[in-house]
Amino acid sequence: MIRHIVFFTAKRAEDRDTIRAGLELLKDIPHCLRLEVAENFATDPIPGPSPDVVVYGEFKDEAQLAAYKAHPLYQQSIARVRPLRELRVAADFMADG
Repeated sequence: MIRHIVFFTAKRAEDRDTIRAGLELLKDIPHCLRLEVAENFATDPIPGPSPDVVVYGEFKDEAQLAAYKAHPLYQQSIARVRPLRELRVAADFMADG
């Protein structure tokens, strides 16, 4: 299984809800085992930047992840979120067991 985790920071604090709403579109893409979109609590005691919104997904294989990224809703989400985000950091990795 592949885990897909993406962190987003907003350029402006007032855009956080709009970013989350744009990312919520991803939940309607059928090519995943699990997909969550959530706001970061930002409670880590270590100082430094932290993301505003997190996307967490699980995919059975690379083909399913590729189908997810090729879906039209994925492109719509990008079009809504990209202009409002400061930073996007993504990680895809094979899950143990």
